[in-house]
Amino acid sequence: MVSQDKLCELYADMLTARYYEERLQEEYLEGKQPAFDISAGPIPGELHLAAGQEAAAVGVCHHLRADDTVTAPHRPHHVAIAKGVDLKRMSAEIFGRKTGLGKGKGGHMHLFDPDVSFACSGIIAEGCPPAAGAALAATKRNEDAVAVAFLGEGAIDQGAFLESLNFASVHDLPVVFVVEDNDWAISMPKERVTDVEDGSDRAAGFDMPGIRVDQDDAIAVYEAAGEAIGRARDRNGPTLLEVQVHRRMGHFMGDPQTYRSDADEEAALARDSIDRLEAELRDHGVDDDELDAIRDEAESRVDEAIAWAKEQPHPDPDDAYDDVFVNPPSGVTTEEPEFELAEVNADE
Repeated sequence: MVSQDKLCELYADMLTARYYEERLQEEYLEGKQPAFDISAGPIPGELHLAAGQEAAAVGVCHHLRADDTVTAPHRPHHVAIAKGVDLKRMSAEIFGRKTGLGKGKGGHMHLFDPDVSFACSGIIAEGCPPAAGAALAATKRNEDAVAVAFLGEGAIDQGAFLESLNFASVHDLPVVFVVEDNDWAISMPKERVTDVEDGSDRAAGFDMPGIRVDQDDAIAVYEAAGEAIGRARDRNGPTLLEVQVHRRMGHFMGDPQTYRSDADEEAALARDSIDRLEAELRDHGVDDDELDAIRDEAESRVDEAIAWAKEQPHPDPDDAYDDVFVNPPSGVTTEEPEFELAEVNADE
């Protein structure tokens, strides 16, 4: 039984993530309409949003500690918020500002916050090997930290995913692979690229538990994730957890979604995980005033973070090459070795 306090915490993070992406959408579209230009506006580049997928992130991450590693894909904001990534510095990074998590050089697909052991990548399934590596490191250090890799259902045919499952199983690693099944891999319906209806069935081939949550229900995800993360922390091996989600937006901002039927979009809007959790809270006796207070606090936090980010300075062009290569360890020289080239006899 999930406590009322925990339900309120899940609800707060889900509201924060949803409102955050709604605000990012507003900021991103500024200056890009009517002619869509990804270089225009306050947020440069592309933007991938996960509105509608919040239950998967909060249901998992609310079992984690700061030293537990989480990797996310190119649609990372809801996971980052649930993991506790600094919202102001994340916003500054997305806006390309110097005080961002990556000093404004990585953008929204390359967020990294070592304070809470979070990272993401724009490469499909790329987060699986690092998550397995973090789990292996924790095992070697005799620590009880765990690792979680988030990915989309379109990534479950990637070699990096399958090889990571195999490696994790062979070494009994404390890692959980979380598949957010949106039914669409960009514009390709899942059934056209794989005959495996439930991605969690892949677990059987690697001798690990496979769990599927058929609805993006935060409580159901929280309970399933608790079991999986508990197994990992107790050093009982990896788990594959798949969650059905219903994203409310296209693959990227500006996606015309011509591949998606009206019925599919309407279904995503109707199966709202936030509405579902709000109804559960009302059943627990949480009244409108308390729900409004949680929402107001979430929106205030987001507005403050975005306003702060927009006031931050842009990176200095002279700093473009800083942090590109890691600094050498103390005592290691960077001087090139001296050596003499032997003379070469062209006749030999």
